[in-house]
Amino acid sequence: MVHKTKNKMSQIGTQHSFDLGDGRMITLETGKLAKQADGAVVVKLGDTMILATIVSNKEAKEGVDFLPLTVDYQEKYAATGRFPGGFFRREAKLSDYEVLISRIVDRAMRPLFPEDYHSDTQIMLSLISSDKKTMPDALVGLAAAAAVAVSDIPFNGPISEVRVGKIDGKLVINPNIDELATSTIDMIVAASERDITMVEGEMSEVSEAEMLEAIKFAHEAIKVQIKAINDFVAKVGAKPKREYNHETNDFDLRDAVAKATYDKVYAVAKQGNPNKNLRKEAFKAILTEYKATFSPEELKEKEALINKYYHGVEYDAVRQATLDTQVRLDGRKTDQIRPIWSEVGYLPAAHGSAIFQRGETQSLTTVTLGTGKDAQLIDGAFYRGETKFILHYNFPGFSTGEAKPNRGVGRREVGHGNLALRALSKMVPTDTPYTIRVVSDILESNGSSSMATVCAGTLALMDSGLKLKKPVTGIAMGLITSADNSNYAILSDILGDEDHLGDMDFKVCGTKDGITAVQMDLKVNGLPYEVMEKALLQAREGRLHIMGEILKTISEPREDYKGNVPRFEIMMIPGEFIGAVIGPGGKVIQDIQKKTNAVISISEEGKEGRVEIFAEKLDDLKAAVARIKAIVAIPEVGEVYEATVKSIMPYGAFVEFLPGKEGLLHISEYDYKRIESLNGLVKEGDVIKVKYVGTDPKNGKAKLSRKATLPKPETAPAEENKA
Repeated sequence: MVHKTKNKMSQIGTQHSFDLGDGRMITLETGKLAKQADGAVVVKLGDTMILATIVSNKEAKEGVDFLPLTVDYQEKYAATGRFPGGFFRREAKLSDYEVLISRIVDRAMRPLFPEDYHSDTQIMLSLISSDKKTMPDALVGLAAAAAVAVSDIPFNGPISEVRVGKIDGKLVINPNIDELATSTIDMIVAASERDITMVEGEMSEVSEAEMLEAIKFAHEAIKVQIKAINDFVAKVGAKPKREYNHETNDFDLRDAVAKATYDKVYAVAKQGNPNKNLRKEAFKAILTEYKATFSPEELKEKEALINKYYHGVEYDAVRQATLDTQVRLDGRKTDQIRPIWSEVGYLPAAHGSAIFQRGETQSLTTVTLGTGKDAQLIDGAFYRGETKFILHYNFPGFSTGEAKPNRGVGRREVGHGNLALRALSKMVPTDTPYTIRVVSDILESNGSSSMATVCAGTLALMDSGLKLKKPVTGIAMGLITSADNSNYAILSDILGDEDHLGDMDFKVCGTKDGITAVQMDLKVNGLPYEVMEKALLQAREGRLHIMGEILKTISEPREDYKGNVPRFEIMMIPGEFIGAVIGPGGKVIQDIQKKTNAVISISEEGKEGRVEIFAEKLDDLKAAVARIKAIVAIPEVGEVYEATVKSIMPYGAFVEFLPGKEGLLHISEYDYKRIESLNGLVKEGDVIKVKYVGTDPKNGKAKLSRKATLPKPETAPAEENKA
């Protein structure tokens, strides 16, 4: 018997528990682990535990005018009783899954730190125990928010997050991994007590009303968690938030910059120009003109503050111009989509390819179709398995006219690629044997490049011949609100500038029948649900417009795959023949693959074997299929087969008449004439015709006859001997 023992030291710390709403209890604990961090909390649900810590430097670095926040989520393999993979057998860099969870917390919390707080801040989240059913990404926001709440770090919270699913028509908070398999909604929602701050998820073509209902349902559960955090802090004892001064300001200079430049910036914004570079030059010219009023010595002293205040002027003037005129920076109306053009089959050697351009955003996307052996292996502490649908998103510097080094895939690329993958994955046929890799290379960017990836991905998949269930498109929505929230403008298909200067980035993807993926980040407090509803409905109109445009290029998947796509055939064979197809030590299947250049994979499905055969050439595919069919073929009585002599005995020869099937050709069945020995008549390796005449009831062996394939003599040999 194993006993858990506690000494006096293990009693330290403070705990607070609350009901998730369905009888499951969540416990918050602090004061036991990581006490030198500014804040440390362990969140426990069942046997799943997450340790969250936050540390923020007391002083900010000189010249930093933003919040240098880092969020890292990492799974400890010991949490699930597993060893890490790889040569070193230790946790290495964050996986894409860990990066995505880190981004969820970052996006939910970053907007709620004070705007003038610029100290290096790090939130670390570790999965330290897991029951392998509780989804850790549904708890990390709660853990991080609780850690900040018990610290002295200033934060305009608390916030929390939950996962919401819809199972058998019923909304569920934090469903486990098994329940999610049948859920039509899988969405993470983060919120403060009053406002939604972040939404991320995928759906099975749900309506806008269903999605809004799910967000409201999640928000009610979040309010329970926020109350629990506040009760927890009260029990621990709230720390006074630290005092800080991370900005140097000259408010007279700020007012002077605004007075000299606001009207000019407003005029440029009000005029509207579809060319990003020309707009940038016009705004820059205003700043340059103002700087020219200073002496070189004054400018050297004040330039950093002038740049900062001018950015504030741009922010205010552009927003106000949009609210006043309902016309945007590039001259469009609020619900107007930029011009679209697209092309498929641009790359002749790719299995599928497409160009999608909307305004100044362009994606060149390719599709590659591979075998089951090309599937991506996922070897995480929480989840192990493989995926046969892969989507990668690349964002090189030249897409925005910048020269920057390529340092590998960043978190932005991982996040944008995952959103596009979620949008498309529901429409990829589940019965395809292909492993599918979609790669979006962004060649131009001015807003909504992830949504361009969704549209280009749809086009490239249809160009490849893959039988996509329905086309999917995506659109990024923006929002600009007045200071008192009395006026607002919902923007369809936002520019990069509108994303930067706006209050919301709301990406919505879907088919003509419903939403398949969403991602929303809010930068403002107090977004009413009616505004969110209007944004969703406006997004639907935009999606359908984009859908109509891309379907002009290709309206349905190609009838057949291109000539360079690996061809496949799927065979179902009786389970007892799986071993025969594989052969001892894989000898048979390896020989088939070597001689036919095919790639073969076999899996068990109940009492049958599923055989997937891929080959680049049709003749190779047919040859491999013929070999396998021969192995699993059941011999028919009276059928003639070409048999290979394997060995010769005094009483006959053992021959292989079907792949993996041998029988004895008795010496008496070789010819109508009496034969004393087969020596000199046949040798090993010879091919002869034999007829299958049945099975020996004594030993179950095949009975074969050569003489039954020969013309019967007019005079029987026995009668000739009598004469």
